[in-house]
Amino acid sequence: MSLAEIKKLREMTSLGINECKKALEETKGDFNKALVILKEKGASIMEKKKDRRTSQGLIESYVHFGGNLGSLVEINCETDFVARTEVFKKFAKDIAMQVAAINPKYLNRENIPAEELSKIDDIELYAKEHCLVEQLFVKDNSLTVEQYLKQVVSQTGENVIIKRFARFSLEG
Repeated sequence: MSLAEIKKLREMTSLGINECKKALEETKGDFNKALVILKEKGASIMEKKKDRRTSQGLIESYVHFGGNLGSLVEINCETDFVARTEVFKKFAKDIAMQVAAINPKYLNRENIPAEELSKIDDIELYAKEHCLVEQLFVKDNSLTVEQYLKQVVSQTGENVIIKRFARFSLEG
């Protein structure tokens, strides 16, 4: 177990140094097994926090160069303290860029209308293309938006949700 491995795990999961070190010790230095453990831990942190009230946050915008494409997103968290952090602000900006670039129709599968669901042959493929949280993150294709969200929850220690979004483009 090296310091470089601990640092790499920390960068990949956004969890603390001690947690990364502990995962490597637990797996006797197996980096891939430690990564799996840490990703599961991040998911469990998010699961524990999902019912917490999110009444603070940011409305963030993104306007593409040239001014012909833009988006607005509302990202919520538990406290105004977290809403002012660089981690949260960066996440909000990144999600606004994601919406402008990839043009999701829905936040998640639960938002797809029943009449549209009945017309879809491959729900997995459709969700990956049209549901924001299931899309590959535009700035890092090794992550989905949901995985990026889990990293932000781990880093901030609060429930963070993408509440709503809108995309605008000039037609013509």
